[in-house]
Amino acid sequence: MNEGLIVLVRGIIGFFTLLILTRVLGKQQISQLTLFDYVVGITIGSTASSLTTDLTSRAWPHWVGLFTWTSLCLILQLITLKSKTAEKYLDGEPTIIITNGKILEKSMKKFRYTIGDLLEQLRDKGIFDLEEVAYAVLEKDGQLSILKKPECNPVTPKDLKLKTSAASIDVEIIYDGSVLQENLISVNRNERWLMTKLKKQGVNDANEVFLATYNPSSGLHVDLYEDHIEKNKK
Repeated sequence: MNEGLIVLVRGIIGFFTLLILTRVLGKQQISQLTLFDYVVGITIGSTASSLTTDLTSRAWPHWVGLFTWTSLCLILQLITLKSKTAEKYLDGEPTIIITNGKILEKSMKKFRYTIGDLLEQLRDKGIFDLEEVAYAVLEKDGQLSILKKPECNPVTPKDLKLKTSAASIDVEIIYDGSVLQENLISVNRNERWLMTKLKKQGVNDANEVFLATYNPSSGLHVDLYEDHIEKNKK
């Protein structure tokens, strides 16, 4: 058989094998990675890659390797569910690195976490002043969780004792020009109602709509392919 065709077939098989195994491992494996998840992920990925392109070896040893690593990962996940000590050893544990605006240098040094890393993640959280931070926790996956001091938190309607409407989420009604009938029914609306709303916004056909969402609180939001945004004249 032609080598290109062999690579194609093995690539397709390897892709779907890896996809299935990743689904088996669950979302934990594809979220922000811990050290353990990273090691498992790159090894399984490397094995799948070899399965695709290494034509000098038979395919079945690669599959055995994939299923072995996946099985070990599942076993260790079960162990960490049962044992806090095992979880701490495999995944690490959260560590406080800022307390009341003061950086705990020893904790940072222990995890080889630099000032640059800290300041970058603080800025990413919208923090530009260390004095705003009550606690900063370095999570197991390397992300930084921030608890601001009470006086630095933004004012909320609850603080002002204001009444608010119930929270609700957007539902996609039109996606890339196609009406999603199931979603339309789920919000107790029909296509006649939709077209009436669209015509009020100058839209005559759903094909003109890139995305339309419905929220019980704010109503229908429509984004067109052609938004006709006027540029500011100098």
